[in-house]
Amino acid sequence: MIVLGIDSGTQSTKTIALDVDSGEILAQAQEGYDLLPGLPNGHLEQDPATWTEATAKTIASVLADLGPRKREIRGIGVSGQQHGLVVLDADDRPVRPAKLWCDTSTAPQCEAMAHHFGGQAAIIAKAGNAMLPGYTAPKILWLKENEPDNFAKTTSILLPHDYLNFWLTGTKRMEYGDASGMAILDVRNRTWHQELIDHIDPRVHDMLPTLGSSAEAHGTLTPELAKAWGLSNDVMVSAGGGDNMMGAIGTGNVRAGVITASLGTSGTLYGSASEPVIDTKGEIAAFCDSTDQWMPLVCTMNVTVLTEKTRGLFSWELPDLEKHVASVEPGAGGLLFLPYLHGERTPNLPNGKAVLHGLTEENMTPAHLARAAMEGVTLGLGYGMKRFAELGLSPTEVRLTGGGSKSPVWRQIVADAFGAATVCPQTAEGASLGAAIQAAACCQGGGKFDRDGLASLTSRLVQVDETSRCEPDKETHATYGAQMDRQLKLTRELHAGGWL
Repeated sequence: MIVLGIDSGTQSTKTIALDVDSGEILAQAQEGYDLLPGLPNGHLEQDPATWTEATAKTIASVLADLGPRKREIRGIGVSGQQHGLVVLDADDRPVRPAKLWCDTSTAPQCEAMAHHFGGQAAIIAKAGNAMLPGYTAPKILWLKENEPDNFAKTTSILLPHDYLNFWLTGTKRMEYGDASGMAILDVRNRTWHQELIDHIDPRVHDMLPTLGSSAEAHGTLTPELAKAWGLSNDVMVSAGGGDNMMGAIGTGNVRAGVITASLGTSGTLYGSASEPVIDTKGEIAAFCDSTDQWMPLVCTMNVTVLTEKTRGLFSWELPDLEKHVASVEPGAGGLLFLPYLHGERTPNLPNGKAVLHGLTEENMTPAHLARAAMEGVTLGLGYGMKRFAELGLSPTEVRLTGGGSKSPVWRQIVADAFGAATVCPQTAEGASLGAAIQAAACCQGGGKFDRDGLASLTSRLVQVDETSRCEPDKETHATYGAQMDRQLKLTRELHAGGWL
């Protein structure tokens, strides 16, 4: 059996073809694209047609590589960027471009909603999550307040991966995992929170599609697409999920004990839990996962974006960055880099700015700056690991994904900052592999998978690269602990003073 895994992200869409029996990725293709240009600061959008066009191109490429074996395809799974707002009219056409997860223009709506309900703590008590600019709910309110004509035309609300599932199957549906990132789902019992929705607008109830189990298939491929691609008429499309939910499956993170850390443009840290993990401080997102469990998650908006900017300052190639960072001792000679180039989500600083602190004559070098940048973004995620421990999640292993995980020196920095062993999966295709595995589990289960069946598949299909394993150094871990405390204190004091 062959299944396709689609990962539709902010910068590109990737499709893989997975041979479920052998575990081999038989073919893969990627199509890049950009954000819409010319928007005001904080507004980040894409046309949903960009995603369908890229998906069609990558699938066509993969099918061409498979040749006659494409007839063995039995399932498709979709991973999509979380939180994006896709609004459709009565004819199922996008009313406007999608506002993305990284769009921070909705900060005023978040503040207004928090004020109405008595603060973020009150919203967390209602639904399990704070109301943050990245989430979908404030985007809906933004649309109503800023584009009333477009809001009036809207009859359906979907998330990016839901939109791709709709394109593939003709069916509108949401699963618990991605839906939990909207901030209007009560994650404790996986139901829409009526009061929060009513505050945005009672019409929103009718705009939301059917909500259902992540373990149940979304539908089957439309006859039109099946014919165009030369596939059978019974190709199953699984529920899919958000990129982090699919990344969890694709890194084998479906049971307690494993934590996944993604070092991409942004950074995420997430685990698996059999019960909701609610953070009263609102720093840990209380998401559902895409296996009908729960997935506590930390997201930071600045990871490789900072290291790449630093590398560009000195016109370095990646090996140059690696060499210079490795040449400096942990702690960067006292140089601290608050990495908030794009504002920040954890801590919640939508208008934050980056700060260099502790410059001296000795540490004012390119190598120290590069080390401080890499350490700064890692400690941002390290704070999330600290909060995980406070909420009862203690990992035995951290699995690293994303572009930053390719760096040996960065892998060691993560191990030392987190105080836990780190290792990379053998394949970097975490989200697309997770989507493919979910599709395979659905196919094997006749349209619905159980947890044991999925766990069995992940244990067989997700293998780690032992040559990438790093063990933490106790002395360096203590150094990073003190540095994290300094970074948090400086962030709080600058923010309180109106400087951050």
